[in-house]
Amino acid sequence: MTFAAPAPSLADRITRSFGHRRRLAIAVPAAILVYLVYAAISFDLAGLASRARWDNAGILLSDFWSYKTHVTRDNRTGVLTVAIEGEVRGSYPAGTLPDWVTTDGRVTTIDLGRGNVVTYDPAGMQYVIAGYGTVGVTPVDGRLVLTTPGPVPGWISASDNKVAITTAAGRVNYSRAKVETFRYEPGWEMFFFTLDSPFYGKDPVELLGLALAGARIDPARANLALMASEFWGNRMWHHADVAWALSETVLMAFLGTLGAAVIALPLGFMAAANMMPFGPLRFALRRVFDVIRGVDGLIWTILLSRAFGPGPMTGALAIMATDTGSFGKLFSEALENIDERQVEGIRSTGANGLLRARFGVIPQVTPVLLSQVLYYLEANTRSATVIGAIVGGGIGLLLTQAIITQKDWEEVAYYIVLIVLMVMAMDSLSGWLRRKLIRG
Repeated sequence: MTFAAPAPSLADRITRSFGHRRRLAIAVPAAILVYLVYAAISFDLAGLASRARWDNAGILLSDFWSYKTHVTRDNRTGVLTVAIEGEVRGSYPAGTLPDWVTTDGRVTTIDLGRGNVVTYDPAGMQYVIAGYGTVGVTPVDGRLVLTTPGPVPGWISASDNKVAITTAAGRVNYSRAKVETFRYEPGWEMFFFTLDSPFYGKDPVELLGLALAGARIDPARANLALMASEFWGNRMWHHADVAWALSETVLMAFLGTLGAAVIALPLGFMAAANMMPFGPLRFALRRVFDVIRGVDGLIWTILLSRAFGPGPMTGALAIMATDTGSFGKLFSEALENIDERQVEGIRSTGANGLLRARFGVIPQVTPVLLSQVLYYLEANTRSATVIGAIVGGGIGLLLTQAIITQKDWEEVAYYIVLIVLMVMAMDSLSGWLRRKLIRG
């Protein structure tokens, strides 16, 4: 005769349950910790930190909110040029110099402020650094000789062909071909008007006076119109091109999202179980949606750019391809969750299938569908920036070019600010449309 084992008491069950939860509470954080350690080792975070150029990062960050003026002397010809950001379009006209640069024959003196002074002379260059002393560079027999008050500090990089000095007051690069001093100042210089503009260097009060009551600078048009033209056609910041790039980015997002919604709506009806009685067709459409959604938008962008070539329309097609799969799944699920009683009420009037869909289904799912479409429009506005960098269109292309050149990082900051403002504007617009179309 066999006897059944006695059932565990309530106290034993509760004790085991608490023990299991206690072990789980310890095991989960331990597993996460082990994974983080593994990830740190796999991605070589220690090596990444050792290879990081924090000095270079500091320079780039300072370029976000400041600009630099290049004072360059060609060591072969002795020609001196002063240019904002080193660009030809930002060069000071012949015979004009900023007040902190003076020339006396073949000697050029650059006052970087707070006792820091750089001097170019026929023998080479001297940099008087406040609190440190004088650093000199002299070419001798085809190589550069560096002189310092003491041991060479870490902020001076020197070789036979190039010397780079980086201080808080500015930077100096000396090579056999040229010597160049960078003076940093806060702000985005020439953001409104370039050096050749008649409005450059004037304060807001002067500009207001010229716009309202000043004599016409150009007899053919008012000063205010001339100001707008000078700003819009700025040859340094290219405001007109940037505005067009922003419109291309928004257009890519809008066309891609709208096209996907138009294509996915009838497909969603055919993939919904309560709308399409033919099961194999529903199954095939849902697998098509899975395949389309399974390929990331960037992959679609690369494939379509190879097929149709670069351009904003290719970006719109990539967004449309990705969102068609997402919308098809979301729309079909929304249709499957409608209240069938409303459809039965329409059916009782003798309405056919098209009328039942129009008056019994569409009014129920419209708020859900519109909300999803508007949300994707917001997300695609951000995605269009990255897609534009690949297909060669929109603000993403300008941002990528500015980052690759590593020349004018204030332009990178300008584009990032515009992208953030664009996303905020699209968020506000979609919220307003959602209230008007859904609640109204």
